[in-house]
Amino acid sequence: MGIGSGIFLFIAGAIVRYALKFNVKWVDQNLIGYLLMGGGALVFLISLVATFKKNSTSVTTHSAVNPSSGEKDTSAETKSSS
Repeated sequence: MGIGSGIFLFIAGAIVRYALKFNVKWVDQNLIGYLLMGGGALVFLISLVATFKKNSTSVTTHSAVNPSSGEKDTSAETKSSS
């Protein structure tokens, strides 16, 4: 499921809640619409967070003193998650 699925669920929920009129005793049309819209918003937000997290980069720097020469050694490592 991705961003498009979340948008689809939200739109389907809005259609069920505001545009359709059906009368079934054991089905609450408003509740179904709100559940679909809430689920769509949740899927959209989770997909958005996962997309931004996937494109993150981390840099790790290590510093040490070389015991034989007494000079400072520094190394950097870059990791990209994309």
